[in-house]
Parts: sequence; C-alpha cells; structure tokens
Amino acid sequence: MGARVSARFPTEEEINKLNKCIDNVRATIDSDKRDGKRRNCCVVTYGCQQNEADSEQIAGMAVEMGYNLTDFTDQADLIIVNTCAVREHAEKKVFSITGGYKHLKDANPELVIGICGCMVSQEKNAEKFKKSYPYVDFTFGTESLWKFPEILDVVINKKKRSFVLNSGDEVICERTPSSRKSTFTSWLSIMYGCNNFCTYCIVPYVRGRERSRKPEDILREAKQLVSDGYKEITLLGQNVNSYGKEYGVSFASLIKQIAELDGDFIIRFMSSHPKDMSDELIQVIADCPKIERHIHLPFQSGSTRVLKLMNRHYTREDYLALIHRIREKNPDISLSADVMVGFPGETEEDFEDTLNLIREVRFDMMFSFIYSPREGTPAAKEVQMSEKEKTDRYLRLLKVQEPIAEEMAQRFVGRTEKVLVEGRSKNNNEMFTGRTSGLKIVLFEGNDEMTGRFADIEITEAHAFALYGKVVRVY
Repeated sequence: MGARVSARFPTEEEINKLNKCIDNVRATIDSDKRDGKRRNCCVVTYGCQQNEADSEQIAGMAVEMGYNLTDFTDQADLIIVNTCAVREHAEKKVFSITGGYKHLKDANPELVIGICGCMVSQEKNAEKFKKSYPYVDFTFGTESLWKFPEILDVVINKKKRSFVLNSGDEVICERTPSSRKSTFTSWLSIMYGCNNFCTYCIVPYVRGRERSRKPEDILREAKQLVSDGYKEITLLGQNVNSYGKEYGVSFASLIKQIAELDGDFIIRFMSSHPKDMSDELIQVIADCPKIERHIHLPFQSGSTRVLKLMNRHYTREDYLALIHRIREKNPDISLSADVMVGFPGETEEDFEDTLNLIREVRFDMMFSFIYSPREGTPAAKEVQMSEKEKTDRYLRLLKVQEPIAEEMAQRFVGRTEKVLVEGRSKNNNEMFTGRTSGLKIVLFEGNDEMTGRFADIEITEAHAFALYGKVVRVY
C-alpha cells in the first residue's frame, strides 16, 4: 500500500479501439440531428480543481464525438456528472441532483445520463446508481476517464447500460483533448493519484497510486498553452511536491523549465504536502518571477499527536521550521492552508495547539473544515466527536483567523500589484475582479476589454477576503 507505480500508457491497439468508438458515436450523432442541430452535452462538476480539469477533458472528448456543449441540463441530450467523494455532503448532493434528472429523462427518453469521478470509483456508490437510479445509463471511475468514448459507444449504439469500476489499471492517455472553459486561465495536470494515505482521506482509494506524466509531455502542453495565449497555468496534482520520481526529475526542476518558456504568464500550483516541500523548490520560487508568490501548504492540525494519528509524516516543529525557511527566501509570500477541526481523538489541548500555530504563522488565507468521516478510511472507525463540539471549535478557529487575515491584508495598501483580470465580479456586476501573484482577490472599476489581460492595480483598501484598488495600466 502506498507504493509508487509507473504509469501505463495506452497500446496502439487500445488507441485504435478508442478512435473507432469515437467514430461510431460521431456517426450516430451526425445521422440523428434534430432540426438540423447537433446534440448537446452538459458536464456538471463537483469537487476540486483536478475534477474541473477532468471535466474539461470529458467535454473535449464529447466535442470530438460530435456534441455541442451547453451549461443547461434541460437543453442536454447527454448529461455527465463528475463527482467528489472527499466529504459526505458532496455525495448527498450528487444523489439529490441525479434524482432531479428523472423528470428530464421522462420528458426525453433519448437523454443519456452518466455519473463519473471519485464517488463512483467506490463500488457501493456505483451499485446504488445501478440499482436505485434506473435512468442512469453509465458510471465510470477516475481511471477510466480516457475510455469515456468506449463507454458511450456501448450505451448509444449497443443500447446497454455500463458500469465501470476502477481496477488498478492506471493509464495516462496523452491523446485526450480538453475543451477549456477559459481562454486565459488553464489547468495542467502533471500527475495523478496519491501515496500518502492520511487516515481521514478517501483520495488514494478512489484516485489510485501516484503516477507522473512525462516531463516532455507536460512541457509540450505548457508551451502550447502559452502559444495559445493563456496567461495563467495552474499545475495540478494531489501532491505536486512528489512529482517525477519515476523520471529522476523534481517538481522544482519541472516548474523552473516551464517558467523559462517565453511569454508573459504566471504559474500556479497545488497542492503541496509539507513533508515533501523541498528547499530546492523554495529557492526556485524565489528566483523565478513567473511563479506565483503564494504557497498553499495544508497543515491540518497544530498538534504533533494528532498529526501522527492523521498519518501526516511531519510534526508541528517540522511545519514551523518549513514556514521559517519559506519566509527566509520569500519574505513577502502569501501563505494559505487547510486545517481540520474535530478529528477523532482531538482534545482541547490539541485544538489549542492548532490555534497557537495559526497565531504564530499568520496565514493570509485559510480553508477550514469540520472533519467528515469517510467510509473505508481508518479514522472513520474511531470514536467520533459530537457535531456540536466540532462546530464550536470551528467557530472559535474562525474568530482567531479572521482578524489575522484582516491585518495581513493591510500590507498591500499603497502598493501597485500585477493582476490578471478575470472579468466582472459575481457579487457586484459593476466591479471587475482579478488575483494578484499572491492569489489575493482584487476588486476595481474597469471595462470588459480588460478581461484576460494583466493590469497594474494600485491598492487603496484592504480587507480579509479582498483588496480594492484602481487601475494604473492594462497590458
């Protein structure tokens, strides 16, 4: 358990079969146009950035097979729900929303509905969809994403339901296209799976063991993204810091090579595991201006005792020493973290250790979670804390972190920050929004022509969750 595996790549025979399935589906779609229009596909995504990247590949394959893309399920002939299994709430939401699709199927019997991703990588969930949701036509786990055309061919042309579980055949298919939602920000997956087996986490069980893409394939894709005009490239992996051990290439070396590509763009990355954060990477971030001035470094608990129960492989002291080394090389770097409250066995003393670590590190941003038991993980078998006690601790943690975030934000007032303009704010349509190199949200007055471009913004006001400013120049 936890051993690294070498990635398997599709054989020529597998690729030929895949291409034939793509042709089969496209032929069916083309021969059955309704009112001269192509069929529509809607991809609904829950979960992390890796799920979003996976959904772009699903959408890319759908387009390759002849579908148009739509954001509206009631306009779709094919609905695919890409699921998350990290927390129970996400699973309940998927079951609920899938139940709501029954009336769509009743109105359009030709509608095809599929569920994929982490949630249906677990046999119990796939079986539930098979038995309790007869209008769901197919499911497939994370490792079968590249076989989506083959699965859809069975459903559409052979009129059979298909339920494909993960089997341990963990393939990296480089030919999979992507239909990216943005024209200026992009996900770039560099590895898949996880070897850490934190006792609270389901990810290794649903995404398999760590395997890295070849560095030359990643560099080729990064170069193409820059050539296509993308201004932000986010490198993705469950633990990017352990990238490339199969090839003798470190993550620090990889990100440096990407940063050396010609063009004006910013590189972001997630997620980092503290036990694998190298001094080499810390130095590369300091040396390369194209790499974001932000590190997301989950600590989960400030108690060494709890960290051991979590199987995190570092101590409180290790984490604090790492923060010191990061700030020594990058004094003004923005730091964010994940922290969990209510882990089984967490005492009041353990929780105080967490609060004290937050006070000592002074994070710019923090993502805090109440522990949610996940069936199949070791921690789920332990005695659980009451929901009331977990909630009380969660609220106490927010009261510590929020004023720190407010204070940390004040250092930006009076500065001019380079911001990638993302468009109009969802919360205030009169304002535009973007993010600094340090991942801080900035709001400012602007115009639609700025979207997708860099702008220098003079920061005039700062709060815990957003900065405010005025445009100096756009380029």
